[in-house]
Amino acid sequence: MRRFAYETFDVFTSQRFGGNQLAVFPDARGISDAEMQALAAEFNYSETTFVLPPADPANTARVRIFHRTAEMPFAGHPNVGTGFALAARAQGDVLRFEQIAGLVEVVLRRDAAGRPTGATIGAPQPLQVGGQVTPAEAAACAGLTAADVVLARHAPTIAADGGNPRLLLEVTPEALARATPELAAFRTTVAAYPELGGKLSLYLYVREPSCLRARMFSPLAGTPEDPATGSAATPLAGFLLRLEGGESATYEIHQGVEMGRPSLLLASARRGPDGIRARVGGGCVPVMQGSVQLD
Repeated sequence: MRRFAYETFDVFTSQRFGGNQLAVFPDARGISDAEMQALAAEFNYSETTFVLPPADPANTARVRIFHRTAEMPFAGHPNVGTGFALAARAQGDVLRFEQIAGLVEVVLRRDAAGRPTGATIGAPQPLQVGGQVTPAEAAACAGLTAADVVLARHAPTIAADGGNPRLLLEVTPEALARATPELAAFRTTVAAYPELGGKLSLYLYVREPSCLRARMFSPLAGTPEDPATGSAATPLAGFLLRLEGGESATYEIHQGVEMGRPSLLLASARRGPDGIRARVGGGCVPVMQGSVQLD
């Protein structure tokens, strides 16, 4: 029998039972690919991470991220939570995780007493802006109509910075509140846009004077709604900076409110030699510890 320890965390929150749930296996040596996928499905969280030795000893770890149905090249809250879980391995408050999308740098956040409270991560790739989807098609995925879409700044646009394309959709405050994922519309839209590769995550947002409010739907990946999506917050921050100009910008994003799991994501973007790079950070709270026995 093989036994593997795990820990769970709530990420992008300072309060237990808020934010986005994450399971971390801090030593996943000996767990097969199929077992990792089965464990991620069993936890039924948005993502589960598995920590392995790095290929390059200069890095902290190799971190594999699985959602309910597949492995991911990069994700936001799994890196924040895994960085928090591995805080003891940090060198000068910095950890470097090898992932499919590239190297992810994690910087720990600490309180006045020096205790870890969360982390900030950098997206592994610069902003990449893809094609557009019609307002009617994008709105239908959220049970809305084209009249609910705000087009003053941009059309519904696909953007990514770590291998996870997100469809960015600005909507009215009333529409954000009543939005609900419509699986049939997701399937129809994916079929109409082969460049999506059969995947579609919809990130709806509203601009308020002091912050952004957002919701994320990804039912084709088994996540009807996600309470906090760092890998959507980073391309959104980068895309808004691209639209607005300037050298840098910061955004406070509130997500998960409609789910009863309020989350706070602090995103920023900056222009650099290779394009626009974004970061996202937030708090993290331990929840449970345990172990899994595998035959």
